[in-house]
Amino acid sequence: MKNAYYQAKIPVFCWAHSSFVLGELTQAHGFVLEHLQRQAWIDQIELLQAALVRITAGHILFEFVIPRMGKRADVILVLPSAVVVIEFKIGAREFLRADIDQAHDYALDLKNFHKGSHDLPIIPILCATAAERAGAIDICWSADDVAQPVLIGADALAETLALIAGTQTDAAVDFEAWIEAGYEPTPTIVEAAQALFQNHGVDNITRSDAGARNLTATTAALQKIIEAAKLGRHKSICFVTGVPGAGKTLAGLNIATTRAREHADEHAVFLSGNGPLVDVLREALARDESERHDCPKSDANRRVSTFIQNIHHFRDQSLRDLKPPVERVVVFDEAQRAWTREQASKFMKTKKQIPDFAMSEPEP
Repeated sequence: MKNAYYQAKIPVFCWAHSSFVLGELTQAHGFVLEHLQRQAWIDQIELLQAALVRITAGHILFEFVIPRMGKRADVILVLPSAVVVIEFKIGAREFLRADIDQAHDYALDLKNFHKGSHDLPIIPILCATAAERAGAIDICWSADDVAQPVLIGADALAETLALIAGTQTDAAVDFEAWIEAGYEPTPTIVEAAQALFQNHGVDNITRSDAGARNLTATTAALQKIIEAAKLGRHKSICFVTGVPGAGKTLAGLNIATTRAREHADEHAVFLSGNGPLVDVLREALARDESERHDCPKSDANRRVSTFIQNIHHFRDQSLRDLKPPVERVVVFDEAQRAWTREQASKFMKTKKQIPDFAMSEPEP
């Protein structure tokens, strides 16, 4: 599995025939290609080949996967001194708030979850191709080295990219190290996630009146196993079984949230093959955090994403990256939904190390 549908050195891309680049994108897509997506790629290729022709250093990636986030950025430029994230809106005449937030979120997710981007300056660009020029191009940096989104039309793309390529920063980007880097949350995002659960954030979800005694006993037993494995430096796999409604998911959430709150070095994560469950949990926690601390829900959701994730994204990242995952406590909830026989076979052939501590839940 590839990190991006297409990647190349910028000069190679600029001199490549557009139909070749389109063919690479189409082949990597793997799904029925809709006409609008095909035309969007054609427009992006033509615009970027014209805009980048004078830039001789750096790499370009189309449809780059942001690790574990389930998102693909339209285009990423990895330049010698910065990373540029470009979100195209083909034919758009104005800069909508949702589109600006989308470009900004891609940059923030790269900064917070892609290890190779932690220490690099990142510039998000929203290119609404039919929009009129708004004025002088200005790059405004935030404290975390992620710039405020640059809003441009297609006519300003070349000038903007040339300005960025000529901007001197303290970074020295190693592309090979960058492309090989995988998922790892930054310490700051881990601290923010811990703070999220200092009060009642997750308690409303994990509280259960039915079977509370069994839930408490199960959680306590699992905590002891984790501590013993950690002390003895060995791996443990625990299988939690029970009838539907017995509280297996709640036990997993209790473990994940407790370890995330009290043991940041473990990078505890709750993985579920139930996509709607992940969405509901994230939404409830993010909404609660946003209301209690008056922060954007997108920021709160980013914190929640450090420990509640879709197991399919974890699986896909593991198939791309042969290095062991950063997590030391992993809860697989409804893991049977994640794997086809072919995918499981492919995963096993990688001979990956399993995390130091793992907890798995089969069908009751």
